[in-house]
Amino acid sequence: MTVLPHVLHEHEPATPAIPRRLASTTTGSDRVFAAVARTTGLTVLLITGGIGVFLALQSVPTLRHYGLHFFTQTQWQPDADKLGIAAVLVGTVEVAAVAMFFAFPLSLATALYISEYAPPRVRGVLVSLVDLMAAVPSIIYGLWGFFLVEPHASQVALFLQKHLGWIPFFKVHADPDAAIWDRSRYTASAFCAGIAVAMMVLPMACAVMRQVFSQAPLGEREAALALGSTRWGMVRSVVLPFGRGGIIGGTMLGLGRALGETIAVLLIISPEFTIKPRILEIGTDTVSALIAGQFGEANGIQLSALLTAGFVLFVITLIVNTLAAIVVNRSRSGAGTDA
Repeated sequence: MTVLPHVLHEHEPATPAIPRRLASTTTGSDRVFAAVARTTGLTVLLITGGIGVFLALQSVPTLRHYGLHFFTQTQWQPDADKLGIAAVLVGTVEVAAVAMFFAFPLSLATALYISEYAPPRVRGVLVSLVDLMAAVPSIIYGLWGFFLVEPHASQVALFLQKHLGWIPFFKVHADPDAAIWDRSRYTASAFCAGIAVAMMVLPMACAVMRQVFSQAPLGEREAALALGSTRWGMVRSVVLPFGRGGIIGGTMLGLGRALGETIAVLLIISPEFTIKPRILEIGTDTVSALIAGQFGEANGIQLSALLTAGFVLFVITLIVNTLAAIVVNRSRSGAGTDA
C-alpha cells in the first residue's frame, strides 16, 4: 500500500516560521585574539598619551617663564635668556612643504604605475623596492642629500633665482649673474633638505595610495574598458575618483613624517633662527633638528624649552596623522570617494 504525503489544504493554517537562533558565544581562540587586540590598542594609547602628558608637564616651567612669547620669539639664545620657536616652526613648515612638493607627484605616479601599468612579474619587485626605501636609515638619506643632492640642488636653485627671482620664495641675497657665483649662498637650505626628506616620505605615501587604488571595483574597471575607454581613461574615471581619499590620506601621512624628520635635516641645513620665506637661501632650522642639535648640552630652562618645542611638534604631528588615518579608513570602504 502506498502512503500519500500529507497535502496542506487552503483552509488549514500554515505553521509560522520561527527564526533559528545563532550562538553568540565566542570560542577560545576568538577570545584570545580579541583580548590581545584590545590590549595592544590600549597599550598604544597609553604610550602615546603618556608621551603627551610627560611633554605637557615638562612644558609648564617654560610657559611660566616666557609665556606666549615663547611661540612668537625667533631667537634661540640661552645665554641671553631669549628662547622662542617661531623661526623653527616656519622652517619646519618650509622643509615639509618642499618635501611634499616633490614627494606627492612621485608617489602618485609610482602607485599608479605599480597598480595599473606594471607587468605582474615586475610588480612584486617594484613593491619590494619601494618598501625597502622605507627601511633605509634616515642618516643614509642625510649623507646622500649632503654629498650628492646638495651640489646639484644648488645649481637648480641658481636657475630658479635667475628666472623666478621676482617671487619672494625664490629670492636669494646674491648676484645670480656674477662671473663666479657664490655657491655657498645656495646650499644648506630648506630646498636641499626638502629634497632629501621627499625621498623618505615617498614610500609611505606610495604604499597608502597603491593599497587604495588596488581596491577600485573590478566591475567598474571592466565596464569602462568595455565602453571603449583607454587604460588612462579608465584610471581617470574609475581609479582616481575611488582612490581620492587614499591620495589625500597618504599625502597627509607623508606630511606627518616630513614634519618630524630629524637626522637628515640636521646633516644638511645650516641653523639660522630667523623667519624668512626664501627657501633657496642658506640657513633655516626645524623643531626636530633644533632638539637634536641642542639637547646634548641643554639644562635647566633650555631643556624645558626643548621639551616644549617637542610637545608642540607632537601635537601638530598627532593632528595631521589622525586626520590622515580618518581619511584613509573612509577611502578603504569607498565612502566619500564617489564623484
